[in-house]
Amino acid sequence: ILADHLAHQPVEDYQPIKFDFPDEEIMFLKMKDCDEPVFGEGPDPESQWGLIFDGAVNLYGSGIGAIIVTPKGAHIPFTARLQFECTNNIAEYEACIMGIEEAIDLRIKNIDIYGDSALVLNQIKGEWETRHAGLIPYRDYARRLLTFFNKVELHHIPRDENQMADALATLSSMYRVNRRNEIPTISIRCLERPAYVFAAEEVVDDKPWFHDIKMFLQKQEYPPGASNKDRKTLRRLANSFFLNDEVLYKRNFDMVLLRCVDKHEADLLMHEVHEGSFGTHPNGHTMAKKMLRAGYYWLTMESDCYKHARKCHKCQIYADKVHLPPTSLNVLSSPWPFSMWGIDMIGRIEPKASNGHRFILVASDYFTKWVEAASYANVTKQVIVRFIKNHIICRYGVPNKIIRNNFV
Repeated sequence: ILADHLAHQPVEDYQPIKFDFPDEEIMFLKMKDCDEPVFGEGPDPESQWGLIFDGAVNLYGSGIGAIIVTPKGAHIPFTARLQFECTNNIAEYEACIMGIEEAIDLRIKNIDIYGDSALVLNQIKGEWETRHAGLIPYRDYARRLLTFFNKVELHHIPRDENQMADALATLSSMYRVNRRNEIPTISIRCLERPAYVFAAEEVVDDKPWFHDIKMFLQKQEYPPGASNKDRKTLRRLANSFFLNDEVLYKRNFDMVLLRCVDKHEADLLMHEVHEGSFGTHPNGHTMAKKMLRAGYYWLTMESDCYKHARKCHKCQIYADKVHLPPTSLNVLSSPWPFSMWGIDMIGRIEPKASNGHRFILVASDYFTKWVEAASYANVTKQVIVRFIKNHIICRYGVPNKIIRNNFV
């Protein structure tokens, strides 16, 4: 029926069916090998790169993370979520293989691989036997991938030094990824100030730092809202101050009265002492001592003098430069008392003592010349060991060296 229908419906521009295939002259397709050099593609073949990997398996799922470290120290992260059941060792293998594949795509030739899984690294190197049947394909595939590199070194690092890769693996294991591999974008901001800084209001207080002490000495009044602890502290501070009319003085250790000044007077004093008529641009410590000898005092005197001296423009320009070259720190060995002993035996002594002893064991410290001695009837191996333990180790600690002759 179909043939009769086609026969009654002829087509004027008839074209015969072509049974040949396009690109039939191509005999076969060959995958480009990573070993084949491509001009202008990939990094410097002599550059050294790094790879850090880690896998995570928890109640939420399994995730892997890998980080490629460039020769300049930049980090390129990679992460993936495993949608199949796997063990922790399989996750470690998956993370290592993912990182190696990414390094091959980047045309890296020299790489150092770091991981906290000793099993994966030692099995790839061939130092450990792979007994689990499920890990053998991973091991063989990883070894085959390593042939694309000119130089590969595997290093085991503790878990504390693998925190970045561990964080990526843990993050990917806890996120639910849909079929389109769509996950929320995670953005990291840098906050240079605490959150409350922008909401904090500046409190303007024109009162001097000694206002509360002065009010307590003058009227026996405490600051409003002061707790019992604050009142006790204020009473203790007031014992070191003396009020004469409206002027407050601080009693020094030698009972010399120092006049208390506020912030404005302190700034004028520092300016006059540092760069005034007779100012010699002293450092902060010298400035504070000069004002104490002149009879002035405020709480933050020394720190304020240091800050004023560091802000001085003339001191920054004309100060003496330090011409000493930087030198490395020299390691000094700490003293080890009783570190080296010399031990010897005296005897046989004739006639023997009343207790039957004929031999004397003597030990002398080489530094302090301290002597330890004990007498014995016979000197054997057990006697010498007991002497060293009781007279040297238990009294002075384990020595570094014990020098003896052939008789001991």
